[in-house]
Amino acid sequence: MAYLILKAALSGVIVMIVSEAARRSPGLGGLIASLPLVSVLAILWLWRDTSDVERIAAHAESTFWLVLPSLPMFLALPAMLRQGVGFWIALGASCALTMALYGVTVWLLPKIGINL
Repeated sequence: MAYLILKAALSGVIVMIVSEAARRSPGLGGLIASLPLVSVLAILWLWRDTSDVERIAAHAESTFWLVLPSLPMFLALPAMLRQGVGFWIALGASCALTMALYGVTVWLLPKIGINL
């Protein structure tokens, strides 16, 4: 149980650091958020829990493919906000776009020989 609390606390600290940095400097917050800190932590936890290199390799590869459909959100959200769309609507639409792109990605990848 302490291990789970440690994992949750460390993940929460990362989110707190990103939000505090972004409050002071959007660019710095973006830089920290763009670092694959959560992915690296997940890989470390997976290594500690399983020591299974194939599982870790598959996880890292899946992460790569699933990052791609999330990237347009970071262009759509600011574009909508700058066009005067309300925050919650822009965020919801950006999230909906991301979910749709995830669906397309998960459908398309097996067709081109990539299994998640």
